[in-house]
Amino acid sequence: MAIKFKKDLQYYKFCAYGFLKNLRFFEPFLLLFFMEKGLSFLQIGTLIAIREITVNIFEIPTGILADSLGRRRSMISAFSCYILSFVIFFFSGAYWMLIVAMVFYAYGDAFRTGTHKAMIFEYLKIKGWENQKINYYGHTRSWSQAGSAVSAVLAALIVFRTSNYSTVFLLSVVPYAMDLFLMTTYPRELEGERQALNRGKILSAFRQTIGDFIFSFRNPGILRAILTQSVYTGYYKAVKDYLQPVIKTFALSIPLFLYLENEQRSAVMVGLIFSVMHILTALMSRYSGRFAEFFSNSGRALNLTMLAGLLMGGISGWFYLEDIYLAAIVFFTGVYLIENLRKPIGIALVADRLDRDVLATALSAESQAESLFAAMFAPLLGFIADKWGLGQALLVLSGLLLVMMPLYSANVRRKQV
Repeated sequence: MAIKFKKDLQYYKFCAYGFLKNLRFFEPFLLLFFMEKGLSFLQIGTLIAIREITVNIFEIPTGILADSLGRRRSMISAFSCYILSFVIFFFSGAYWMLIVAMVFYAYGDAFRTGTHKAMIFEYLKIKGWENQKINYYGHTRSWSQAGSAVSAVLAALIVFRTSNYSTVFLLSVVPYAMDLFLMTTYPRELEGERQALNRGKILSAFRQTIGDFIFSFRNPGILRAILTQSVYTGYYKAVKDYLQPVIKTFALSIPLFLYLENEQRSAVMVGLIFSVMHILTALMSRYSGRFAEFFSNSGRALNLTMLAGLLMGGISGWFYLEDIYLAAIVFFTGVYLIENLRKPIGIALVADRLDRDVLATALSAESQAESLFAAMFAPLLGFIADKWGLGQALLVLSGLLLVMMPLYSANVRRKQV
């Protein structure tokens, strides 16, 4: 009989980490914060591109640095960079300061990504609970989702009380400082095997990553599987924050809470919509497997969801142009839901269709491609939004990707056995 895991002290530490990590009070108001600073949409798109590219570049050496420093120190370094980023955001008065803040945030992301999962799996190995990976990780991840839902409500309350978008960055320091302290209490055995740091290993990792990327994009089978997943995720990353000004426009267009300030009225609506959306996206991820079962081939499911997501983005832009803001929000929310519905299916497709000896290479290239497409789409979206408006930008980008869909849609042939 399989050994069942116990909910010991370390289990609750893992859960607390996920909950606190997702208390990013700034997320529902990030784009509104940038707009309040007087940034153009192109500048905002450029900041998003900088974040995506920086994470990609830093992920290569930080993996090696994590092996050298140890996992606990890597996580402490990540949260220190996050906190520094939040402080710079709060005090920022110039565009270059926002760039610096975004780079520190990306550095924190690069150091954190994958490291905590490795610590969880190391703990399961030590305890002899390796066969409980799915259940154990699922339990701890549920606390992350709870953190997202709570974060949206608290963020709305913060903006409502202060009528200031900058405050959400300063108050985000609190849960991240708590997570930083939490990392110091993790047992030393979760550090992993420490390795000596040398420059040759870092240069070799860069060459390997670039080589893997080139190899993946030269192989037609791998290329199609990667593009199917990464193009839509890149689109999602580029457009998702633009839901915030749509919600604000809607909040200010309806005759409710007229006695409140504009920031307070928008905060109420943003908090409500994002809280509901986090619940719905969690459900989409949970039931994506059941959704895929309706199709004889997972490629068909990915093509249908990509078509639906791009259409929803375009329709949302059209409704925004027509000043039908509630409908624009509903269809924009669909872009979020589709991403969470198709993400597990896409990763499974890559894993299902490729040989195990190239799977790690393909998954690495897929992650790099997501960021690359997001870095391409975000400035383009911002440029069009500055020239002709947000509604037109959503229409043009969504329409362009729809027209080009035959180039990157999934191959629907059944997997050969």
